[in-house]
This record gives sequence, C-alpha cells and structure tokens, in this order.
Amino acid sequence: MTATTARAGIEPTAPVIEFAAPLLGLAPHTTFTLESIAGADGLHALRTTDADVRLFVLEAPYVDRAYAPKVPASVRAELGASAGDALQVLVVANPGEDGVHVNLRAPIVVHPGTGRAAQVILEDQAYPIRSLLGGR
Repeated sequence: MTATTARAGIEPTAPVIEFAAPLLGLAPHTTFTLESIAGADGLHALRTTDADVRLFVLEAPYVDRAYAPKVPASVRAELGASAGDALQVLVVANPGEDGVHVNLRAPIVVHPGTGRAAQVILEDQAYPIRSLLGGR
C-alpha cells in the first residue's frame, strides 16, 4: 500500500501503515505513512494521514542488532502474519538535550506484506522504556 504525500521533501509514495489499535497517546489516529528521512539510515517519520501528527521511529537493527523482542502469537495473528513471516520492528525515538532516547519496552511491529501494525507492550523488564542511543 502506498499513499501520495504533497509535503515538501517527503517521499512521493510512502507506505501506509494501519494500526490495529491507536498508539499510546495518539488516539484516535490509526492510519499513518512511514516516511524515510533522507540521509539518516533507519530513521523514519510516522505521520498520521488525517492530522498534523508525527513521531520519529528507528528501525530496531540501527538501535541494537541483538534487540529481538518476542512478538506474541496473538499480535502476529492480528497483523495477518504467520509464524515464519518477517516483521519490521521499529522503536519510537525521542530527541532531547542529552541525546536521543528510544523506548525498547513498547516496539512497533509492522507486517510489510499487509501494512498492518501494532505497538507491543513487552512484559520483559529487561527492556528499558527510556534508553539513550549510543549509551549503555
């Protein structure tokens, strides 16, 4: 699925992502475009299609190659993904004065084949809610 965007400097056709439920704090919005940021590998703007709402997300391998949260079978089913389907994992990136922090406890998973997405709240306490990029 693609959508045409008219904003300057944005990909003319960016994938449309449909969330099964609104992202935390972004209700009622469920339809977004996933726009790559030029010159920043793995960084994207997730923009609502019906309002001026945007957040930045980073592809998980650019955060930590070992980061591999377990996606519950119920979420896979909600996305139309079988056990063998590869899902794209994104984490919300929040820039601040002390650097960029990412939320590893609530990744966004996207099924590239269906365009369906969900935010997964992980029970695993090993993943921090606020992790400084490049820091440990």
